[in-house]
Amino acid sequence: MALTVALQLVALCLLAVLGPGVVLTRDPVRQAIAVSFFGLVLAATFFLFRAPDVALSQLVIGAVALPLMILLALTKVKNREAEQAQTKQAEEGGS
Repeated sequence: MALTVALQLVALCLLAVLGPGVVLTRDPVRQAIAVSFFGLVLAATFFLFRAPDVALSQLVIGAVALPLMILLALTKVKNREAEQAQTKQAEEGGS
């Protein structure tokens, strides 16, 4: 019983540290990684508070799907910016 309470307190303290860490991270790639770690700790916290169904949902969505979607969107934006830069360079070179 005391071990469970201690683990719950540790998990809550980790959440208190990781939450602002996600918000204060300015690089989008690092922020996606921070969101993933936050999702893992949040899933573990749900499990410690005896909500395994919520923990599994959080694990799939918060620790895997959301960071993956963020990284895919960042990749698409960077590719589009590179294409626009190439198009602009080709237009300037051709004129």
